[in-house]
Amino acid sequence: MIWGMRLPVVRIGRIAGQYAKPRSSGTEKVEMDDGQGGKCIKEIPSFRGDNVNGLSPYDRKPCPQRLERAYFHSAATLCYLRSLLTSGFASLSHPRDWSLGHVRSQALRDEFEHISEGLSDALDFCRTVGANEAGGGFESGGGRGVLGEVDFYTSHEGLMLEYEEAMTRILPLPPNLRAPLDGPLSPTSGSAKLSASTDPNFAPYNTSAHFLWIGDRTRQLDGAHVEYFRGIRNPIGIKVGPSMQSDELVRLLDIVNPDREDGKVTLITRYGASKIEQFLPGHITSVQASGHPVIWICDPMHGNTLTSSTGHKTRHFSTIISEITSCIQIHSSHSPPSRLGGISLEFTGELNEEGPSVTRD
Repeated sequence: MIWGMRLPVVRIGRIAGQYAKPRSSGTEKVEMDDGQGGKCIKEIPSFRGDNVNGLSPYDRKPCPQRLERAYFHSAATLCYLRSLLTSGFASLSHPRDWSLGHVRSQALRDEFEHISEGLSDALDFCRTVGANEAGGGFESGGGRGVLGEVDFYTSHEGLMLEYEEAMTRILPLPPNLRAPLDGPLSPTSGSAKLSASTDPNFAPYNTSAHFLWIGDRTRQLDGAHVEYFRGIRNPIGIKVGPSMQSDELVRLLDIVNPDREDGKVTLITRYGASKIEQFLPGHITSVQASGHPVIWICDPMHGNTLTSSTGHKTRHFSTIISEITSCIQIHSSHSPPSRLGGISLEFTGELNEEGPSVTRD
């Protein structure tokens, strides 16, 4: 993407914390053992994510210890990500070694190989003139340089407020946002006991992820989730779907970003390929008229979900590509022009030999 667009890319993964699942219904009906060797239909609590209850119909009782396990797995995942990034896993130094086994189309494979060859030649030239020297060894505080490692940020939906509140800390603002001080920052920086209102150079940050978003089911203007999100300094996202009214979206932006800070709010649109042309233009018009600076991201996954005969949720590449294409065209042709800032994608680690399946829940 960087090679083709000649633009920087911020990498954000929905990882290391997405253990809670929103549900439209608190219960569901499933077939279970009746205790007498037969089967019966029972109404049980819905699966709310691994940090609440289990996927098995026989493990739906909420367990508080799951919150501790979620914290452990989040921390372990972060440690693993750090080890990968610092070991050269994302290095650009050897593009010819990149695996293309997942690319079935010969035309796409040829295009990828053409890009990797061009990138390899460019890197060879940089090495020749010494333009890609790393910033020093790890022992001296340096790294692998911009070609040897990348920045990677974590994100998830801020759904379970009890967990998110426990992970909220009062921390120093970045240097470029701090007010001038006569002396050093308070030695109590980072203490949960410090009130953000007592020192303008400190603010509440959610430390469970770099970036959190408000889901489509929890964006009520007078709801607890919006109240929590308006109080943290993290960059935040808002899921925007067909049920979002334009005036409601503007009022929501007024609440979570009253100072209209650049980069604070990302709008993640999830309409579905058949509905994006009906709703996206109006949302763009309303946001532009309000003067709120936002980043637009297209989520072509959650509005295009299908349920297979086995009960698994999946998506087809054709509808995903259709929504992405429509989103780009709508933004670019809008008057005044808007700009699509990113794409939210999900993939499974399993390969469907028939081709259409992308993710499976």
